[in-house]
Amino acid sequence: MSDETDPTEFEVIVVGGGPAGLTAALYTTRLGHDTAVIDRGGGRAAMMLDTHNVIGVPESVSGNEFLATARDQLEEYGADLVRGMVTDIERRDDGGFLVHADETYRTERVVLGTGFSDARPDPPLPRTGRGLHYCLHCDAYMFVDEPVFVMGTGESAAHVAMIMLNFTDEVDLLTRGAEPEWSEETDRQLRAHPVDVIEDDVVGMNKGEDGWLESYEFEDGTVREYRGGFPMYGSDYNNDLARELGCEINDDGTVVVDDHGNTSVDGVYAVGDLSPGHNQIPVAMGEGAKAGLDIHYGLREFPRSLEAIEREGEVDEADVPGIAPRVREAALAFGDD
Repeated sequence: MSDETDPTEFEVIVVGGGPAGLTAALYTTRLGHDTAVIDRGGGRAAMMLDTHNVIGVPESVSGNEFLATARDQLEEYGADLVRGMVTDIERRDDGGFLVHADETYRTERVVLGTGFSDARPDPPLPRTGRGLHYCLHCDAYMFVDEPVFVMGTGESAAHVAMIMLNFTDEVDLLTRGAEPEWSEETDRQLRAHPVDVIEDDVVGMNKGEDGWLESYEFEDGTVREYRGGFPMYGSDYNNDLARELGCEINDDGTVVVDDHGNTSVDGVYAVGDLSPGHNQIPVAMGEGAKAGLDIHYGLREFPRSLEAIEREGEVDEADVPGIAPRVREAALAFGDD
């Protein structure tokens, strides 16, 4: 086990084992860089009972199955998967980083794929994926011609309620006894759409034998049937490590990045739900791929620049190949089983 005086070294460390982080690790590994993924487990993708909107992946595949397949692929390619929680990341004087988890690691690049947590309303609530849904673009298709609720009091709740009219003509907006916080302009827009705003709080819930939501009971004694719906109470971004490193943070809690996932701190990348944009698995995977490619361009040994040739000399046969030994060994063994 390593310590701060003798840390285990990797060229790339990915913090977070969701679709974005795993894809970044896949690219850096297959492009020849010694890569570790440190993941505490869980995450939004792991909560999925079914996988939607991922081409080539059947909907019957759960989030845990999806992630397990990805981890198996990474290990076969030569990446190191570590179960643990990163508590701190330090910038070193040489431009690298010390990553502190159950042990200490040294790395040249850090990829943050720590995502966010959905803010959950108070119970009673159905199970996530069985009537409680957080991804409009993933799950709206499931509710065509079905009765749907949207829960919340803010701008996003009002707009999602109106958006759901593209899929069904039965949409209720549940404020659960709280005062609406959307603007007067949004209120006028909302009232011009066939959305019922239900002000009474939810006091009971009924589910079918399959576990799916069937109806909510309200404090005025009414019972309204729903197939499912969307709570819109915001997101809590897991950006503590990014803040401690000095990365620029947007007002909504996402980390500021460029088109390749570079943050404002050199050598630190942010991908997936932690960065701005659509919170979708294919989008997250694309962001991870772009970050992995960008890291490769910065770390690869060859071609050696003219400046480096003048400084270090020509490339000798003993210097090649530039692939990390662990990855080389895995590549040579790949497919042998």
